[in-house]
Amino acid sequence: MRYTTILALTALLFLAPQACQKDDVGHSADCSFTPTPNHPRAAIYQAVLEAHIAKGLPGISALVRDEYGTWVGAAGMADISKKIPMKPCTVSKACSITKTFIGALTLQLAEEGYFSLDDPISKWVDAEVIEHVKNARESNVRMLLNHRTGIADVIEDNGFYLAVLNQPDRKWTPEELLQYVYDDEPEFAPANLKPTYSNTNFLLLAMIIEKATGKSHAQLLREKVISPLALDNTAYYWHDPLPANTAQGYFDLYNNNTLLNVTNYNTGSGNGYGGVYSNVYDLQVFIEALVREKRLLSEPMLTQMLSFTEEVEDVHRANGLGIFRDFTERPANEQAYGHRGRDLGYTADMYWFPTQDRTMVYFVNYGTDAKSNLKPVFTEFRNAMADAVMW
Repeated sequence: MRYTTILALTALLFLAPQACQKDDVGHSADCSFTPTPNHPRAAIYQAVLEAHIAKGLPGISALVRDEYGTWVGAAGMADISKKIPMKPCTVSKACSITKTFIGALTLQLAEEGYFSLDDPISKWVDAEVIEHVKNARESNVRMLLNHRTGIADVIEDNGFYLAVLNQPDRKWTPEELLQYVYDDEPEFAPANLKPTYSNTNFLLLAMIIEKATGKSHAQLLREKVISPLALDNTAYYWHDPLPANTAQGYFDLYNNNTLLNVTNYNTGSGNGYGGVYSNVYDLQVFIEALVREKRLLSEPMLTQMLSFTEEVEDVHRANGLGIFRDFTERPANEQAYGHRGRDLGYTADMYWFPTQDRTMVYFVNYGTDAKSNLKPVFTEFRNAMADAVMW
């Protein structure tokens, strides 16, 4: 999300006419969880959360699995106005972590023979899309997964954000979203070795999945990933209803230390690039089943998933097929497999550190995709959590 987009459209958020409606996410309900007893590093992990709530982040839930066991903790508020505390059981928006779910599903379907990773996009997507989305004709499924298409990002389009602000509850279709990148110039020529992240890539993947299988990609995601792993606290919005204990999402639109509730502003969720809501327990199960226990993909397909591009230096990660090798600014033994999630009112990270065999998952109900006074606070929190986990 571009900073200029947020600044240009901030006032419109308050001026845009909105029809009376029942929000998909109402005020957050409380939930119960069992505290982690006797974890020797509990005070250290909890202190990181508390320190960054004190600096202004509204709510954080977190989980760390290390050689001492699994610690869970939380701090701050899931719902500020109702004074509902954030807890490990609280469901929150996983944002672009959705791409790892869709990546795993895509690789499963490729192994089942529905399509090849080297199939051109044009084999599965309508001619109109190929004609108007630049670089689509020259790109294939694998390049969508690791962001090497150069295709323009719908999330970077000012017109799209104006539409979101005017129709915050809209359930977008892929075809509607693609209109915002029609005839946009690409970021680079296809197959560039240094990728540029684009949400449009996973929007196109969802369309390919549906064309190749004749089924909804949301249905397949539940059948092949969510249900087999018994991820009972995970939903794919807007295809699934969200539970009552879903956190509110906040953002400081004016950079004046005032948090605005932006929970029900839908930035295209449910179209492959975002929309998974979950909690720290379920994301631990998912990432460990995928890359630690190797239960979701065959060994050859997982090897392909974990084949990474060159490092993208400015964001300190390398791209696999729907997954990152992240923290590349750190020594090799402190790098991790997983994904980041950033949206208008939510943030999440999900990682497994293979050298130490440790897992770190957290949710923050504040948007860090755009600049704000609190974005550096989140970056500090992220680094402090990684430092604590890598002790």
